[in-house]
Amino acid sequence: MPRINAIDPAGATGKAKELLDAVKAKLGLVPNMTRTMAHSPAVLEGYLNFSGALGEGTLNARLREQIAITVAEANGCEYCLSAHTAIAKLVGLDEAALTSSRQAKSSDARTEAALKFAQAVVKSKGRVTDGDLKAVRDAGYGDGEINEIIANVAINLFTNYFNNATQVEVDFPKVSIAGRS
Repeated sequence: MPRINAIDPAGATGKAKELLDAVKAKLGLVPNMTRTMAHSPAVLEGYLNFSGALGEGTLNARLREQIAITVAEANGCEYCLSAHTAIAKLVGLDEAALTSSRQAKSSDARTEAALKFAQAVVKSKGRVTDGDLKAVRDAGYGDGEINEIIANVAINLFTNYFNNATQVEVDFPKVSIAGRS
């Protein structure tokens, strides 16, 4: 049961309506997470701006979705795991990639290095080791890409915490966290 109810976009006004309309124009739908964030247009706008900026970065959509899946699993966020699994399918990830991303694994060594680094950022609360940085650099990631991996972890930490705290109702095909039903 949601702790904060999602706003009905049809009844939204002002800045909240403007932002929800933009979400609908871009995605064709307004997910419950953004409808819940819209109670504070500053929160929704901050999320949308950060997400938009990262979408213009050097990491491709597939890797960004894999990072989101890795982070959602690590944080036990069923909403984000469900949403990013659905989105990942749209950008071409198959079931094997989706399953392995949940454990920060990949059949591609470079991708796996990014996912392992993302997982290390989450687990260490940002206090990664020199070895963690060396491993991601050895896989061919430069400082800008490493910064983007960290930023993608950060935006997903925000949405994971937001969804877990507010108990946003999952409005994507539900994917359960490992060990939960």
